[in-house]
Amino acid sequence: MNASENSLLKIYASTTDRIGFDLLYEHVVVAAKRQKIAGITVYRGIMGFGPSSKHIEQSRFWELTEKLPVVIEMIDKTELLENFYQFIKEDLEKVPKGCLVTMHPIDIKLQKSGILKNETK
Repeated sequence: MNASENSLLKIYASTTDRIGFDLLYEHVVVAAKRQKIAGITVYRGIMGFGPSSKHIEQSRFWELTEKLPVVIEMIDKTELLENFYQFIKEDLEKVPKGCLVTMHPIDIKLQKSGILKNETK
């Protein structure tokens, strides 16, 4: 596959960021599914900070609620990801604490689909 036709879109934010009443990362995942993005993964960091952080945030086992870094990552055709970004851009711009969005061209070496649970051989 050609590197220029596929990209990796990443959104860096916080686990506590919200869009309306929804958590930002949940909002993005649901929107990506509706827009038929090939796949998306959300990673929660154990430590980090950003421009709006007053101090370094880190995971502590004794805390019930944690404000931690989160990375939302999706891979698909560059055109589809660009369209998806334009679709959610206004929502992301409303996040009070801010976020960072990057897109990088990638070279997919293998894309193999698995068998769905309700499919038979």
